[in-house]
Amino acid sequence: MRLLVTGGAGYVGSVCARVLADRGHQITVIDNLTTGNREAVGADIEFIEGDVSAVAPAVLAGADFDGVLHFAAKSLVGESVTDPHQYWQGNVVESLALLDAMRATDTRRLVFSSTAATYGEPEQVPIVESAPTAPTNPYGASKLAIDHAITSYCAAYDFAATSLRYFNVAGAYGSVGENRVVETHLIPLVLQVALGHRDDIKIFGTDYPTADGTAVRDYIHVHDLAEAHALALEHSTPGRHDIYNLGSGAGFSVREVITTCREVTGLQIPAEEAPRRAGDPAVLIASSERAISELGWRPAKTDLSVIVSDAWDFTSKLGDRAHSAQR
Repeated sequence: MRLLVTGGAGYVGSVCARVLADRGHQITVIDNLTTGNREAVGADIEFIEGDVSAVAPAVLAGADFDGVLHFAAKSLVGESVTDPHQYWQGNVVESLALLDAMRATDTRRLVFSSTAATYGEPEQVPIVESAPTAPTNPYGASKLAIDHAITSYCAAYDFAATSLRYFNVAGAYGSVGENRVVETHLIPLVLQVALGHRDDIKIFGTDYPTADGTAVRDYIHVHDLAEAHALALEHSTPGRHDIYNLGSGAGFSVREVITTCREVTGLQIPAEEAPRRAGDPAVLIASSERAISELGWRPAKTDLSVIVSDAWDFTSKLGDRAHSAQR
């Protein structure tokens, strides 16, 4: 298939583009490189720099695409609170421009990279797709707004769309991995301490009602996530918008993540306890039962040590570039 991948120079987008290209699909990537890395896009993949709204209409009109995988988005929760305009403009407005470009060119197959942040603070875990959506920040709200828009486009314009919602992604796929200018995810932050680019890792909250007192989160390997996107692309049905949660099926605490990073790297990795952050739930785990039964997807790399090992192999090879803030 000929596929357009927006945000394909970012972490998840670049891995998905690489996996799809390795399967023989013809890939075109659009990315404005505000957070993505040009080197994450292989030489065998067509790359076009620019905002989705500016370049997608001409790109889609210029070739017969079979589908679109939409990853391009602003994704920092804290920033979305202090500067919501970026998120309504960069996520919702840009996505609407993409949907209209797809409609104009009769390109109606879509896989959207959504987020479990659309659920907010869940009433129960594991979180299922029927759980109430009550996002607690503009990032989650903007993603939910796009989901609503996609639903209406499927009903009115016969789009075939799938949204995938997930929490924490980690690991790497070959030469493609996580390398952001601003890093907020736990595993890469801990590995930056291992590399000596940070003095320590903060443990925010040690009095949660969990086995070791620290918050528990769901982690999914980025290659498993890419596999889910490939399956969703094949599964998409005209007139339907399917939504699936993706997770490993188990959660790991902050202390477990740090301990595993120490074991994998063989390094001490100092940690400092700190007060809880406002709004951080004790446990966030997604149920993947619907994706397993309907998509035939099943995560293969659920062992935390495997996820961390792949992330460490990639991060350690970056050398001084691993801590992007030092660029």
